[in-house]
Amino acid sequence: MRQKHRLPLHPALRRLARRVVPGGAVLFAGVSAAPLLMQGPERGAIHLRIEGVPLHPDGPPGRLRVMTLNLAHGRSDGFHQVLQSKRRIVGNLTRIARVIDRERPHVVALQEADGPSLWSGQFDHVRFMAAETGFAHAVRGEHVRGPRTRYGTGLISRLAVSNPMSVTFRPSPPTLSKGFVLATVPVPGHPDVLVDVVSIHLDFARSAVRRRQVTELTRMLAERPHPRVLLGDFNAEWADEATLQTLADGLDLVAWRPEASDLGSFRFNGKRLDWILASPRLAFVDYRVLDDTVSDHQPVVAELRLLPAPPGAPAPPASPAAPKAGPPIR
Repeated sequence: MRQKHRLPLHPALRRLARRVVPGGAVLFAGVSAAPLLMQGPERGAIHLRIEGVPLHPDGPPGRLRVMTLNLAHGRSDGFHQVLQSKRRIVGNLTRIARVIDRERPHVVALQEADGPSLWSGQFDHVRFMAAETGFAHAVRGEHVRGPRTRYGTGLISRLAVSNPMSVTFRPSPPTLSKGFVLATVPVPGHPDVLVDVVSIHLDFARSAVRRRQVTELTRMLAERPHPRVLLGDFNAEWADEATLQTLADGLDLVAWRPEASDLGSFRFNGKRLDWILASPRLAFVDYRVLDDTVSDHQPVVAELRLLPAPPGAPAPPASPAAPKAGPPIR
């Protein structure tokens, strides 16, 4: 989410701030970042396997359905999550789960996805989303960690997940850290074709920081052998700055109608900040921005079709053994 102006600190926020962060500062859209909310280094991903939930690679073979949504810390389109009860936040996330049920994606990328945090009900939102929607895997990265506050990006998947990882970009003060999580999944019906799926969140305040983050991302992913899908809140439009074009060029990615004016996803100003980019071997069959009001961002969904490998392309690497997941979700 991108907002350039500071808003007055609501009295309820100020009261809670004294409990969350010494000195009385809390982080929310438009308000100064708390000095003790840390800019984290690279961290390992938190990977959970839902107990007893089977994998569901449903749909036509060779089709991969994906979705991206900024969860807005579970506040829906409300002013701030700290002003909402845990019951309200659970209700907000449950409404998102019903949208996911309706759209039936194989993988969902999440941003502003909280781990247990005082300001948003003290429970793991990514874990909750996976359990509520019956997805087999949940992957969460913590790009910001502070006193009783942790959040970042996440993925939930109906497909088998291997080699999950979480990366936090270099610090970007005064804004807090952003980053991405990545996991490798098979294309339904083609278990020998693996795809890297990345949930990414870029800085909201400065295009120079976004370009630097894209450079970091490109360097980390360029040598990976798999086709890839990048989804998330890029806080950028195609024509306004070079961020998205630089990323697409650096990783050989394709965007759906990149200069279209009818695909705005940020509810407050209609800008297209949420994107799905894919390798050329994954052709877009469908691409939609949903009308559901479940966040200050709108969900974006796409269906991708696997194309044949070009003649002379090297054989795909052997499928890696999936690492042991973290504790099952009960």
